[in-house]
Amino acid sequence: MKIVILDGYIKNPGDLSWSRYEELGDLTIYDRTQAEDTRLIIERIGDAEAVLVSSVPLNREVIENCTTIRYIGVLSTGYDGVDIKAARERNIPVCNIPTYGTNSVSQFTIALLLEICNRVGHHDEAVKAGRWGQQPDFCFWDYPLIELSGKTMGVIGFGRIGQQTAAAAAALGMKLLYNDGFRKPELETENCRFADRDELFEKSDVIALHCPLFPDTKGLINRNTIAKMKDGVILLNSSRGALVVDEDLAEALNSGKVYAAGLDVVSEEPISMDNPLLSAPNCIITPHIAWAAKESRAKLLDLGADNLAAFAAGNPVNQVN
Repeated sequence: MKIVILDGYIKNPGDLSWSRYEELGDLTIYDRTQAEDTRLIIERIGDAEAVLVSSVPLNREVIENCTTIRYIGVLSTGYDGVDIKAARERNIPVCNIPTYGTNSVSQFTIALLLEICNRVGHHDEAVKAGRWGQQPDFCFWDYPLIELSGKTMGVIGFGRIGQQTAAAAAALGMKLLYNDGFRKPELETENCRFADRDELFEKSDVIALHCPLFPDTKGLINRNTIAKMKDGVILLNSSRGALVVDEDLAEALNSGKVYAAGLDVVSEEPISMDNPLLSAPNCIITPHIAWAAKESRAKLLDLGADNLAAFAAGNPVNQVN
């Protein structure tokens, strides 16, 4: 079986092994493939039977022109870059990896929240710049320090990652509201209950986005929904950038309606230097790395190989189409 990986570097920049994939067939790995260059994508796929991607789009044109494709493996949880309908029409299974990043992403989400509440990095820099030594008192702070105990976190998207983020928030003493396409009464407690989106927006001190990007969630955080939120709300997004209308969030940060945002994703990636969030106050932005702990990436490669091996054995798993 000929196997092509179109953008392998981002998942394995050299600190992990592709050996399990090499055992499954004739493997070709490209570090990067330009997402907008459809001709190059088609050329690199060539006569491969298995195509694996992280973020390179496989649109209808690619799928229809690459007639040897028998399997598409997405080396991530999100699969919105693959034309699922076109793959289904050709009976090509599309398999993703739904579980690899649970620990890493939830940990990172809480890290964003704690940085907003405690400003550890900022105060470390201030000390090393000499500001502590210049103080008349034994301590100083120049951002409000926020205690989370007793406050409410609203989690939108209550899958594995959302649940783990909620558990970490509960350990900090927070109350929990969740919203999901499927209510999960078995997970509800006195401290954790379902809420519709409007109630969640109105009652949450912190809102964490962990939902997938679908037509009904694109632009979910916009001028209208922000208006329903508490004054001084904190927003966290380590899911999909397009869940948020960047311009509307920047406006809310500038006005103070939103106190702070911790974002690992934005609507256009890499970020455009004219994105208004770059100059918005109290906005922490990291470069889409919540998933990228080495342990998480190692699990991803193992699960991706499991998916490919299952397909080769005639029993595809984690098929999304």
